[in-house]
Amino acid sequence: MPGIFIGGGGTGYSVPQELLLGLANRHGLVAGATGTGKTVTMQIMAEGFSAAGVPVFLADVKGDVSGLAAAGTPNDRLTQRARQIGFDGPALAPCPVVFWDMFGQSGHPVRTTITELGPLLLARMLDLTEVQEGVLHIAFRIADDQGLALLDLADLRAVLTWIGENGAEVSRTYGHVATASLGAIQRALLILETEGAAGFLGEPALQLADLMATGPDGRGRVNVLMADRLITAPRLYAMFLLWLLSELFEELPEVGNPDRPKLVFFFDEAHLLFDTAPKALLQRIEQVVRLIRSKGVGVYFVSQLPDDVPDVVLSQLGNRIQHALRAFTPRDAKALKTAAETFRPNPDFDTATAIKEVGTGEAVVSLLQDKAVPGMVERVLIRPPGTRMGPLTAEERQALIAASPLAGRYDTPVDPRSAHEILAERADAAAAKSAAPEDSASLEAVFDAYRGPSAPAGAPASRGKRYSEAHSPRQGGIASDLGEAFAKTMVKQLSTRRGRRMVRGILGSLLKG
Repeated sequence: MPGIFIGGGGTGYSVPQELLLGLANRHGLVAGATGTGKTVTMQIMAEGFSAAGVPVFLADVKGDVSGLAAAGTPNDRLTQRARQIGFDGPALAPCPVVFWDMFGQSGHPVRTTITELGPLLLARMLDLTEVQEGVLHIAFRIADDQGLALLDLADLRAVLTWIGENGAEVSRTYGHVATASLGAIQRALLILETEGAAGFLGEPALQLADLMATGPDGRGRVNVLMADRLITAPRLYAMFLLWLLSELFEELPEVGNPDRPKLVFFFDEAHLLFDTAPKALLQRIEQVVRLIRSKGVGVYFVSQLPDDVPDVVLSQLGNRIQHALRAFTPRDAKALKTAAETFRPNPDFDTATAIKEVGTGEAVVSLLQDKAVPGMVERVLIRPPGTRMGPLTAEERQALIAASPLAGRYDTPVDPRSAHEILAERADAAAAKSAAPEDSASLEAVFDAYRGPSAPAGAPASRGKRYSEAHSPRQGGIASDLGEAFAKTMVKQLSTRRGRRMVRGILGSLLKG
């Protein structure tokens, strides 16, 4: 079974260790104290996967991993290291890298829509209660029934505001909606927007095929998310990564045990993903990590301490590379002991002692062997990378972004006609046509204007209808009821303005209702 050379030999060290491609979708962990070589280990693994034709996605929280896009430079010390461990390659050459940035500054923007997030995942990201989650489901269902595309935060807010203005009508059709629940959801959305989610939610939305592409030479594309700014908003960071994993889980077919992964994820600074995540979000992460293996996706967490990752997730990580840990505090000592106990023992040395003694560029390693059996822990020298160890300059990165195969596809935001615009247009049309209603025919025209078409022209059907088609089939009669509710909203607005006296005789019965 082919594999990726991780490290090995030399005096006092083990035979070379390889990460088998056929078992790489069994997930893994790279841990160690700051400055012990975790980033370089992640770099050489990304190089190996790319060379094997496997696309890679990784988050670069310090800017160091951007060096994957440049060839390494000859170095006597690294050459000696390669010779010592019996490593003949790789050639000093860059990987095919595409840079992404949720804020659109250091890479192509990353976006998705409210509809693609869906109410369930969004509720977990916002840490909503069960009742508030139910209200969010109602908002999505109303948008489906009225043909309102939910693309960005403004769209969702517009629908929530409309629900608040028409609580009685909505409650009769969908169930009770409390004003307090609507307010809680709006506040949670405001916090999310403050962290920068407005740039993440909208069009054009990211296509998964662009993350899973290979270069002209067959090497897997390395997608680098520039996350140096994103990590200051941990909720948004967790939201994006979980959405991406969930989207892959939903879209990719079952493949069982492929001869190599379809895609490999590296989650650097994994503690940011788990420390601040609400409990419901953690449960979703655990569920996805357990199940996504069968889709051919490998997930590798990179963090300082093994206990940064919850036990339920840690138990799913079969390939482990542990760099040095220093027992400076009681927690460090406990983490070191825990890390040592999770390895398959080697009678030739004490694992806990080895973890304390290994230097920079060294590690204790346990990789899955044939039949997915954990290998005996070994002490290894990590091989040198073939790409640059260190970040690109700003000029180098901008040149690569300009020459990217995705240049221009996501860079310009698009604001199509969606829920926010449609509701505003219907309100304006209703107000204009109700300026002087003289008979029942004009009243019907007002109602028709405010109901709007069941499928508004110009709405992006692939985004606006996707949630309804996948999760919420349309039911007869609901769209008509909500059309009447839109008309009643117009009546309420008129009753508080100059139209009160004009329409009192015609609409009096509705106003009483």
